[in-house]
Amino acid sequence: MANLDPAQVQSMHARVGGDAWFVALVDRFYAAVEVDPRLRPLYPEDLTESKAHFAGFLIQYWGGPDTYSQERGHPRLRMRHAPFAIGPIERDAWFEAIEAAVRSGGLADDDVEAFLAYFDMAATAMINQSA
Repeated sequence: MANLDPAQVQSMHARVGGDAWFVALVDRFYAAVEVDPRLRPLYPEDLTESKAHFAGFLIQYWGGPDTYSQERGHPRLRMRHAPFAIGPIERDAWFEAIEAAVRSGGLADDDVEAFLAYFDMAATAMINQSA
């Protein structure tokens, strides 16, 4: 995977078309979550808040408005995910779902690689259970 260029991260929000692209990405991702037996048990029955939180975080991380932090404080990703048993199986399932969502987003290859490098790192960082 490519290394993340801070300038690329900060300009990604504008390059992909703003908030709408991230909301669509999250919708594609959660469509996969809903039918994946490895992932679905990790999420609440109603995915509305989960979708909003994930989209808001991504929008902010990739250079959009800081609404997520204003509403929820510092992202603290590991802490927020600590209550969930995330091992290599869950990590790989999550990455497969987000990878498919990113690849179907109509982006240039360099942008796809930047997103996947970030998501690969983030998914691995969430592991809190051994195999």
